[in-house]
Amino acid sequence: MTDPLGQSQVLPYLKGLSSFGYNIHLISFEKSEKFKRYKKTIQSICDEGGITWHPQDYSNEGGLKKTIRQVIKMKRVARYLHKKHHFEIIHCRSYISALVGLELKRKHGVKFVFDMRGFWADERIDGGIWSLENPIFKTIYKYFKKKEIQFFNESDYTVSLTENGKNEIISWPKIRNDIKIKVIPCCVDLNLFNPNNIKVEDQITAKEKLKITPENNILGYVGSIGTWYMLSEMLDFFKEYLNHNPNAIFLFVTGEKEETIIKAVKEKNIDPNSIRVKSVLHSEVPLYISLFHKSIFFIRSTYSKKASSPTKQGEIMAMGIPLICNAGVGDTDLVVKKYNAGIVLNEMNEAHYKNAINSESNLDIELIKKGAKEYFSLTEGTQRYLSIYQEIYE
Repeated sequence: MTDPLGQSQVLPYLKGLSSFGYNIHLISFEKSEKFKRYKKTIQSICDEGGITWHPQDYSNEGGLKKTIRQVIKMKRVARYLHKKHHFEIIHCRSYISALVGLELKRKHGVKFVFDMRGFWADERIDGGIWSLENPIFKTIYKYFKKKEIQFFNESDYTVSLTENGKNEIISWPKIRNDIKIKVIPCCVDLNLFNPNNIKVEDQITAKEKLKITPENNILGYVGSIGTWYMLSEMLDFFKEYLNHNPNAIFLFVTGEKEETIIKAVKEKNIDPNSIRVKSVLHSEVPLYISLFHKSIFFIRSTYSKKASSPTKQGEIMAMGIPLICNAGVGDTDLVVKKYNAGIVLNEMNEAHYKNAINSESNLDIELIKKGAKEYFSLTEGTQRYLSIYQEIYE
């Protein structure tokens, strides 16, 4: 919960569901450094939302044995809490926690919601985290692909982030034809990501700190840069962007180390003076998005990305900022085209970059914001989760 996604994609939903009278217990695994820094903040959010938080220690060091021990601990904590509180629903985010949900479903009849978040095992392969040439990873992959079918077939409800992912799941021959799946994309708090709440004086102060002048045209990026995000290609796009906008600045609103980005910038022979890197709290992200003239994200288009919903898309659209993205990721193409929210690139090369830059002027800012409200509203997302809970209780 101390990670940005926990604060944007877990706690807001749980607070909303708690307001409808559900007594929610939250088990999460936290990195020690972030836990020390943000424990009080998260605890305050949970207390305010009526959520009982049970944080556990997380470590990504120690390899497979450490991961197995953490899964065993998760099961042990869940069993203990169920014995004490007699849960009626166990709502599991992604595949590791679903191992616990399936166990409680089978042994104790607890209703099981599988909030899949993406094709996790395939993401590990597509992202190069696991190699099928390694017999250990091949065994683990096969295990989770088998469990995946069980999660879908035995859950009382499955949540998919995308229509694309849902259609893929129901096409599989081993999937029951009567499974229940609801699509709920990564939603956004439209009260927080509201351009009307941004003060001009705050924008001026932010620009001064970043040494941005009125003459600068801002291309912006929000979020982490890692396995899926194509920094090299985005910098290639920026190089072309500079040809059309010599005073352009590429602003990264990210928790990544600045030196990592600058190193990649120098390798592209881009002037580092045209780059800004800013790390901020989630609550400050809307202010910095409001500085963008355009936003960009390129995500590796792989099989597993059928089920992905970029959190940043809803946040950017809610702020009325046109975006440039690539095709083949979840429902991104569908949403961008439906609401004329930006440019979708089918190929990433100089010719397509030029075309995207020259095609940006006819975008409808109000339609972009309308798209965020209709497709990514946190209120609507919470209502969809509520309808799942209510249907399970009937």
